[in-house]
Amino acid sequence: MQASALLHLLRSRTAELISRGLAALVGGYLLAFGFTAFFSVYLPLSRANRVVTASLLCFAIWVAAALYAFGARSPSHTWLILLFSAAGLYLLAYLPTDWRLRP
Repeated sequence: MQASALLHLLRSRTAELISRGLAALVGGYLLAFGFTAFFSVYLPLSRANRVVTASLLCFAIWVAAALYAFGARSPSHTWLILLFSAAGLYLLAYLPTDWRLRP
């Protein structure tokens, strides 16, 4: 009896809304930080300008991720896209260790 009630709660609209909200906040933050790390390394500007430009643009990325979180087909699809995109950006940002361009 308890398992079916818990399963019903997890499939409810409230749980979906909470998951999308967390994806917008947490997943959006992770994606924005990955974007900042990536563009702090790869923008063709001086180091200070790269960091400032990437830091300012990350707010737009966070807003876009939040909009995507509430517009995607399902919360699980949202989480997958946001987390895999963030992981890819982190990986690409921390690859050039020999260039000494860590963010």
